[in-house]
Amino acid sequence: MNSDILILGGGIAGLSAAAALAGHAKVTVLEAEDQIGFHSSGRSATMLHYALGDRLVRALTLASRPFLDDPPDAFSDVPLGRPMPVLVFAREDERAELDSLDADIAPFAELERLDSAGVHELCPLLNDTAVHGIADRRGIRLDPHALLQGNLRQLRRSGGALVTGARATAVRRDGGAWRVTTEAGEQYSAPVLVNAAGSWADQVAGMAGVRPLGLAPKRRTIITFDAPPGTPLDGLPFAKTVGDELYFAPESGRLFASPMDEVPSDPCDAQPDDYEVALAAFRMEERTMVKVTRVHSKWAGLRTFAPDRHPVVGFAPDAEGFFWLAGQGGFGLQTSPAVAAIAASLLTGAPWPIADATAEELGPGRFG
Repeated sequence: MNSDILILGGGIAGLSAAAALAGHAKVTVLEAEDQIGFHSSGRSATMLHYALGDRLVRALTLASRPFLDDPPDAFSDVPLGRPMPVLVFAREDERAELDSLDADIAPFAELERLDSAGVHELCPLLNDTAVHGIADRRGIRLDPHALLQGNLRQLRRSGGALVTGARATAVRRDGGAWRVTTEAGEQYSAPVLVNAAGSWADQVAGMAGVRPLGLAPKRRTIITFDAPPGTPLDGLPFAKTVGDELYFAPESGRLFASPMDEVPSDPCDAQPDDYEVALAAFRMEERTMVKVTRVHSKWAGLRTFAPDRHPVVGFAPDAEGFFWLAGQGGFGLQTSPAVAAIAASLLTGAPWPIADATAEELGPGRFG
């Protein structure tokens, strides 16, 4: 099957780029699994907030917000998210760290500084060690399914195609085109190959004879459990320690929590480890008044980072027509509209879409 652009990876990175490109070229997406968003995109805590990453990540998040607030007509039959305030809380000894984070986020979001009373009014579950906080009342709890399906709908409406269960076993450049062979023996080709394979992106590069970037998959664990009886879950925020120790929020009539673990992993179908499950429960009990008497469910996903923890978007300097779209870390969903627009700009020659990010700081050439 011949296309203009062939995308390996049916997570949020690959599908959002495909949707942005399909109106300009014939696009085919190959997804190794039998469903889209199987690994990272479907296992995310899915918040839009600015306490994640650095200036560049925040700029990409801010640039993505208009799309997430008001998506194109017919993109989705349901909202892409719902309002949920974000609270970053701190102990007295963490006040300086909170001050620094407040200053870093302030250019991107309207923040409210909270004292102990304000912190506990917004999140009554916290114990008395939480005495300082910053709140973003305009946080969004994103719906990963709606985002994935909306991009898939847009791809198909523009004549693009998705092929699932199409794991690549060979990738080679031949006669001015990239040719991909799948486990089923099917072959696909295009002059441009977009490597959006998530945790497997360096492996795809290796198959293609392209220099890997040193991407690092890291496992993150989430558990769910019952809130104390009578807790009004609807008003609770997404709450996070100022350091990367714990976040928690309401989830389908329960609470979820993560110890914000970043355990190095090979690319795989990540599974929760007993230690991180216990650590999530311990940190929840350490910082709140909640007792985790029973873990209702648990899961893990891989968040894949480039060496500088910025996304990688651009043509490989060592291989014609090989385009990197990788390293989205834990911010792939909330930055996907902006990153897709950047990818479309680089691939089609459309005007550069974001003033606060440059092609040089996103491109793979920055790694030498």
